[in-house]
Amino acid sequence: MTRRPRCGLAMAEYLPARLFSPADRARMDALSEVAPVVLTDFDGPEARRVLGELDVLITGWEAPYIDETVLDRAPRLRAVLHAAGTVKHHVHPACWERGLAVTTAADANALPVAEFTLAWILLAGKGVMALKERYARERTAIPLHRDHPGIGNAGRHVGIIGASRIGRRVIELLRPHDVLVSVHDPFLDPADAATLGVRPLPLDELLDQCSVVSVHAPVTDRTRGMLDRRRLGLLRDGTTLINTARGDLIDQRALTEELVSGRLHAVLDVTDPEVLPADSPLYELPNVVLTPHLAGSSGNELTRLGGSAVDELERLVHGRPFRFPVAAPDLDHTA
Repeated sequence: MTRRPRCGLAMAEYLPARLFSPADRARMDALSEVAPVVLTDFDGPEARRVLGELDVLITGWEAPYIDETVLDRAPRLRAVLHAAGTVKHHVHPACWERGLAVTTAADANALPVAEFTLAWILLAGKGVMALKERYARERTAIPLHRDHPGIGNAGRHVGIIGASRIGRRVIELLRPHDVLVSVHDPFLDPADAATLGVRPLPLDELLDQCSVVSVHAPVTDRTRGMLDRRRLGLLRDGTTLINTARGDLIDQRALTEELVSGRLHAVLDVTDPEVLPADSPLYELPNVVLTPHLAGSSGNELTRLGGSAVDELERLVHGRPFRFPVAAPDLDHTA
C-alpha cells in the first residue's frame, strides 16, 4: 500500500489487551493507524464515524455483525482479519460480494485443541479414567497385568472424524506415536489420506473399529446430529469418545444414556447445550471428563490469535498474499 491503512478493532472491549502481546501491538501500530476505540457495536455515532475511515477491521470474540448496512458505512474497508476461528457468526456474504478479503486465525487456534486432544487420546489408551477411579476406591495395588491386559497405546486404533485444520493437527501430533489412525471425512480424497498417513473409512466402520474416537467436524446441515443413537451404538464397549468440536454434532440425550450405562467413556469439552443443566448426571459420572470449553485458545494462548491477525495485516501492507484467507464457498464445509 502507498500509505499506512487505518485499522479498527471490533471485538469485546477486554480482548485487545489479551490478544496482542506488547511486541505485536507495537508491530500493529507501526503497520497501521489504529483507531483509539474498540468497536463493540456499529450503531452509535462514534462507531459510524470510525467505520467511515477504516481500511481494515481486526475482529475477535463478540465482534458485531458485519452486514450490508455496516459495509455501506465503511466505503474504504477492504479486509476483515479475524483474530479467532470461525467467521460464520459475524461476516455476512456481502463482504465477499463486495470484494473484501477475509482471513482467520483458526490455524493458530487449532494447536491448543490438538494438544488437548492428543493428551486425552494417550491417557485413554492407558485406561487412566477407569484406573484412577478404581485406585481411589480400593486404595491398594492394582494387578494391571492380570486385570487390565488391554491397556497401552502400542498399536491403538484411533479414529478421527473430520480432516479439518484441528483434525489434521491431531494427526500430525499423533505421528510420532505407535498408533493406527483412521479418518472419516467425505471431502478427504485418497491421495490426501495417503499424504497424511491415515486410513480413510466410512463413519460406521470407523465407529465400530476404533477404541478412541475424536470429533473434529464442523457443524453444517449435513453433520448436525451425525452421532445419533444408532451410531453411538456402533461404538464398542469401553470406547472413549472425545469431543472438542461442537456439542450438537452428537445426540446429547442418546450420549447421556450411553454414559450413564457405563458402556462408554467420554471427554467432552463441548455439549448441547453448551452448559449442561445443573442436574445433569455427566458432572458426576466417573467415566466422563467434562471441561468448560477450554481446549481452544485460553489464557496466554490468546496471543497466538492476535499475532496471526497482525501477520496478515503485515502481508496486506506489503502486498503479499494472505496466509489464511477464507473464501465464501469454504463456509459450507468448514467451521
